[in-house]
Amino acid sequence: PQVCWLAPEQTAGKQKPYMYTQGQAVLNRSFFPCFDTPSVKFTYSATVKVPEGFTAVMSATSWEKQKDNTFAFKMSQPIPSYLIALVVGDIVSADVGPRSRVWAEPCLIEAAKKEYDGVIEEFLVVGEKLFGPYVWGRYDILFMPPSFPFGGMENPCLTFVTPCLLAGDRSLVDVIIHEISHSWFGNLVTNASWGEFWLNEGFTMYAQRRISTEVYGLPYTCLEAATGRALLRQHMDATGEDHPLNKLRVVIEPGGFCLFLGVNPDDTYNETPYEKGYCFVSYLAHLVGDQSKFDAFLQAYVNRFKFQSITADDTLAFFLEYFPELKKKGVDSIPGFEFDHWLNTPGWPPYLPDLSPGQQLMKPAEELAELWAADSLNMEAIEAVDITGWRTYQLVYFLDQVLQKSPLPEGNVERLSKMYPKISKAQNAELRLRWCQIVLKNNLEAEYSKVKDFLHSQGKQKYTLPLYRAMWGGSEATRALAMETFSATAPQLHINVQNYVKKILGLQ
Repeated sequence: PQVCWLAPEQTAGKQKPYMYTQGQAVLNRSFFPCFDTPSVKFTYSATVKVPEGFTAVMSATSWEKQKDNTFAFKMSQPIPSYLIALVVGDIVSADVGPRSRVWAEPCLIEAAKKEYDGVIEEFLVVGEKLFGPYVWGRYDILFMPPSFPFGGMENPCLTFVTPCLLAGDRSLVDVIIHEISHSWFGNLVTNASWGEFWLNEGFTMYAQRRISTEVYGLPYTCLEAATGRALLRQHMDATGEDHPLNKLRVVIEPGGFCLFLGVNPDDTYNETPYEKGYCFVSYLAHLVGDQSKFDAFLQAYVNRFKFQSITADDTLAFFLEYFPELKKKGVDSIPGFEFDHWLNTPGWPPYLPDLSPGQQLMKPAEELAELWAADSLNMEAIEAVDITGWRTYQLVYFLDQVLQKSPLPEGNVERLSKMYPKISKAQNAELRLRWCQIVLKNNLEAEYSKVKDFLHSQGKQKYTLPLYRAMWGGSEATRALAMETFSATAPQLHINVQNYVKKILGLQ
């Protein structure tokens, strides 16, 4: 299950086959013999022979091409098994910074270079200032074929990302900050068990938002965090707050009756470790009460546990040791906010960071959505709002508001589409997803082709499944559209995504 073989039609170039591996969480055991647990770290070397016309790359600190199209790799830093990754395909590279290059199929390389030139170094420098040295040498990005089902995978030295990040106007480059943040949290300091996945993702979300605040300012970061909080709310509403997977410490070891039936860590993957984890790290920062002191703690934390796998108990004990005055105050047992309660009680986070600085970006978006939802449109007021300077997440927030108010009164969505080609004709995948959802919710048949085009252009799970759910939950026409689109695109989708879509369409 770990090794994905793509036929030529599942690639961007459609000429040659492609192969990649995806080890997280416990799939690398099907690729090579290993202790397939994040609690064990090791160095590795590999020799890979591939046919002429193909290139191999791995998540390694060094590699060289030898004769007979053989590639030799070495990872000189200890890593957990899930971070070993290999790609073989028709791929080429281009430098975009002093320690970074982009890799992609030949037909995508120009776009990748243009989008990321100079960008990665800026983010790395801020990350180093906040969290300490970047220890992995290179930071390269590999743009995967369109059928790659994930947003990104933080394989050290070589992050795998969806080609959906190539928006053509750099409007999604900040998505890479999350994967860069894993260089410290996850790859360097690692959760010792998948039951404490929040140690990887909660700290990475916090680190991502610290870098983003330094680069883009606090209002924008608060707006992005508000989008994350809304996703957590949707997830908890869908599963029920008291679902056992809505705890930060999830029990995935076998026990009790099911002595032989552990839980597959992949089945525990959801918004909770990311966003509830982010809230817990934010709560620790709130207890400290001084951003620069908490930044210094994060540096000390990384330095103390680098190249190790740890538990939440290790993290929290170190926090109390680093801040003896907080330990003395007993901050780990404040009623309702006990560290134990954070870790072991399912449900909504007991503390939410203040996102009010985002209001200066949210409020105009909310007011504009209000105007578009009115029975008779006040065009004067609408035209007075200039959205040309809005960044991606402000537009996303606006479209989320419009979607909540949909279906809009007759004719409004058509006018909105004409008024903002920046949205309705966007190449930015986050905007395309929401525009397609609005088109479906408002039965705007004239633009159904945009839904079809988007689903033909990529196979990322996060974009594909919501659109199939929206089509299947809609009219006869949208159900027909779903069937037609799926039968045309199924061969280019990852097998897991194919199966999820079949489930939605009742084909299983």
